[in-house]
Amino acid sequence: MAEVAHTVAGTEVPEEHHEPTALGFNAGGWVALAMVVVIAVMIWKKVPTVVAKVLDDKIAAIRSQLAEAEALREEAEKLRKEYQKKAKAADKEAAAMLERAKSESEAIIAKANADAEAMVERRTRLAEEKIVAEERSAINELRASAAAAATQAAEKLIAQRHDAAADAKLVDQAISGLGKGA
Repeated sequence: MAEVAHTVAGTEVPEEHHEPTALGFNAGGWVALAMVVVIAVMIWKKVPTVVAKVLDDKIAAIRSQLAEAEALREEAEKLRKEYQKKAKAADKEAAAMLERAKSESEAIIAKANADAEAMVERRTRLAEEKIVAEERSAINELRASAAAAATQAAEKLIAQRHDAAADAKLVDQAISGLGKGA
């Protein structure tokens, strides 16, 4: 952009502007002088050594924190390794316990199977003995019933076919047969 010259009351002479000054310093000069004074006061009051000391203290604190962190890291690493060993030992122990439990369960199952087979065999034998006893009882009852029926039939036949004389003859034969068998 081109600068436009300001003129006063129609004349071509540009108006002159002066920056305000105090004691011969313009605003930039005063700022520079203030900076020099501030820096001089800081040096006179030993601010750089105080800042350096504060920074050194801060560096020392950070170094001690780093050393402490390193010690903690090493301790954590030792603990990690120790727990890894314990975890491996626990895994081995768990595997051994699992194996023992499997073998014990297999033994228990085998014993249970053997006990079940023995119980089935005992119950089968008892059932067979009961059946045999029931058969004997049924046969005895059948024989008793047959004997009772035969006795009744014989009584009827004897009563129908024999009279008193025939009975006396049979009694005599039975008595005489008793003496021969002894």
